[in-house]
Amino acid sequence: MNAPPQGRTTVLHLVGSAVDTFHADLSRVYAADALDTLDDPARFRMIVASVDPDRTWRVAETMAGLDAAAPLALSDAVAHIDTLGVDVILPQMFCLPGMTTYRALADLLGIPLLGNGSDLMALTADKARTRAVVADAGVPVPTGRVLTGTGPTRSAPPLPAVVKPADSDNSVGVTLVRTPEEFDAAVTEASRFSSRVLVEDYVELGREVRSGVVVVDGEPVCLPLEEYAVDAATAPIRTREDKLRRSDDGELYLAAKTVDRAWIVPTDDPVTARVHDLALRAHAALGCRYYSLFDFRIDPEGTPWFLEAGLYCSYARGSVVTTMAAAAGIDARTLFDHGLRELERLTGTRLPRPDGHTDRSEEGTPS
Repeated sequence: MNAPPQGRTTVLHLVGSAVDTFHADLSRVYAADALDTLDDPARFRMIVASVDPDRTWRVAETMAGLDAAAPLALSDAVAHIDTLGVDVILPQMFCLPGMTTYRALADLLGIPLLGNGSDLMALTADKARTRAVVADAGVPVPTGRVLTGTGPTRSAPPLPAVVKPADSDNSVGVTLVRTPEEFDAAVTEASRFSSRVLVEDYVELGREVRSGVVVVDGEPVCLPLEEYAVDAATAPIRTREDKLRRSDDGELYLAAKTVDRAWIVPTDDPVTARVHDLALRAHAALGCRYYSLFDFRIDPEGTPWFLEAGLYCSYARGSVVTTMAAAAGIDARTLFDHGLRELERLTGTRLPRPDGHTDRSEEGTPS
């Protein structure tokens, strides 16, 4: 590739939600953390493009500046962004349209997206389709079936079972069903969030972990696992309250980030190698770029079972992939630099750099 142009790389953070306040607040929590984490005015010009639930846009150079920014219609926002000289779009939206339709704006604008594309995000938003793809690659998945409004009657499956919306995140609408009498109510609850309901056999609890993969110099590298607090008697599955909560003053915060709720698994733990093998299979089968993230349930015999994919990373310190990378000795800025170098490799372009600058990702490759 040619030498990089001189100057700063302009990064557009795509923030907010066109769906509801919850997803807008969640996006802004991560985006604010990312802007603080990656702050380096000599290297980066950061811009925030935020979508509100009423589908208006605001564009500013800081999160605080959004309040004073004029609301824009989609067409005006796209035209404005097109004038800003953006080099990279960093997606920070977590609602379904934000992970799919709004990511596709990068293609419309002809700007590289640092993250998995809208087509892959649409696939993995559908838990049933994702299960089918990874199962075909030899990754164990719990037996399951999908119910729709026009499908078969709601006869209870073999119990216990987990009932969940087929395309929602953060454990919204998820219920563990142990008796036939609980089944209809669980399906009704899941149906509030999706027209399709996934019913999976319950994997008896041993442990629950997440496995992250980052791409370094074109090669996927597994990160240390993160384990979550679950208990067979009192907390057999993770709920929305285990992941996200609001403080007394209404501020959204990440409940799973305290040491009593989540911790890094030692790399010599026997489960690590088993999960890493399956994570690499899932990463390849789905065609992930830059990074990937997968949830696994470990049964009492130590067998990992795939639960779902969460293919996002905000490069904030609170982001799961960033936390795992830090445990491997890769700080958030270095992780971001690895992403930028992978973007250059994939697109064949060179991003602007200050004169004489060597980024952290060029100082060494993690093992």
